[in-house]
Amino acid sequence: MKKSKVYYDKKTDVLWLNIKSGVEEKHQEVSPGVSVEIGKNGELLGIEILNASKVLGEKLAPRTKPPTYAHKIK
Repeated sequence: MKKSKVYYDKKTDVLWLNIKSGVEEKHQEVSPGVSVEIGKNGELLGIEILNASKVLGEKLAPRTKPPTYAHKIK
């Protein structure tokens, strides 16, 4: 199984969780500011969180990387 990637853009305060590569067929908001990207076979491709610092609070605070970066989740 491939590892997911997490992308955070400090300037726009958006967090993307890339679960699986594929062509996005549907983008659906599941909670205010939280959307999922769905592929043509209904598979979850990714999750987007707007205003991530407010939604996730201090979970993002310790990050000291440049404004846009990516790292893999184990």
